Amino acid sequence: MTDIEPLFESNRAWAMSKLRADPGFFDRLTHQQNPAYLWIGCADSRVPANEIVGLDPGELFVHRNVANLVHPADMNCLAVLQYAIEFLQVKHVIVTGHYGCGGVRAAMQPQQLGLIDHWLRPIRDVYEKNHAELADIIDEYKRLNALCEMNVREQVLNLAKTTIVQNAWHRGQELSLHGWVYGISNGLIRDLGVTISNPQTLAGIFRTELNPEQG
Repeated sequence: MTDIEPLFESNRAWAMSKLRADPGFFDRLTHQQNPAYLWIGCADSRVPANEIVGLDPGELFVHRNVANLVHPADMNCLAVLQYAIEFLQVKHVIVTGHYGCGGVRAAMQPQQLGLIDHWLRPIRDVYEKNHAELADIIDEYKRLNALCEMNVREQVLNLAKTTIVQNAWHRGQELSLHGWVYGISNGLIRDLGVTISNPQTLAGIFRTELNPEQG
């Protein structure tokens, strides 16, 4: 037996259990997906999005990357965002970080790590912007977790600054952005209270007008 064979066995067991519980489950999935939520989370294997919030496949649209970043040059993330908002008509976009994030921890270190250094640069910017507050936190793990929260808040703002999100608001589409943090040690989600449902909380330079051709 190869190292990956157990995955096929687990898949077969999972599919059979779904059919026993709900014979029409896969038939419904083949016809459409209708999620109300887009989850932007960390690629960490300990943070399975659907399981954490108790949703089945088809109920949560998911994008994951190292340290749950929303970067204006990340075409992958922006494509997912546009598809979720304009075609799936999700009502909520949730950036979910997690305590003890390895990507955030790496961004706090001075050592070069290679290509990942370029990806983590936005977190270093967040660290520098909040340096005084973070320096007052003596405990290293608490400092890491504080930066995890700061990073989530920053990514929610980055979402709000995108024309994809702002155009949805201009069209009158119901859309809210949220920032959460997941605790691996207890399995619980914490709402950071950074929900944004319109562009009015943004600085004026980041509030853009809808292009008439896109209206």
